[in-house]
Amino acid sequence: MDLYQFEACTADSSPPQDLPPVLQALWFEARGDWDRAHRLVQDLSDASAAWVHAYLHRKEGDIWNADYWYANAGRSRPSVGLEREWRDIATALLRDRYG
Repeated sequence: MDLYQFEACTADSSPPQDLPPVLQALWFEARGDWDRAHRLVQDLSDASAAWVHAYLHRKEGDIWNADYWYANAGRSRPSVGLEREWRDIATALLRDRYG
């Protein structure tokens, strides 16, 4: 699956079955379900989950919390807009998952 296919599937009523939690979180966030997205990543400890978690808090406007999670992900808060960051994260996670 590539970014175009992933973005297109956010119009479906449910995420694809084989998506890992970090991509499910981005899927739900794209559909406006921030709470469900947050629940999917809040207890995960890997860097990818921390990156998505950071993005979610940045989108929420909780910058202090976002910066905490960016640090856990080994990243800095980006200077790009939220849409671009969502796409950057999705692209990286899709590449990790599907090659």
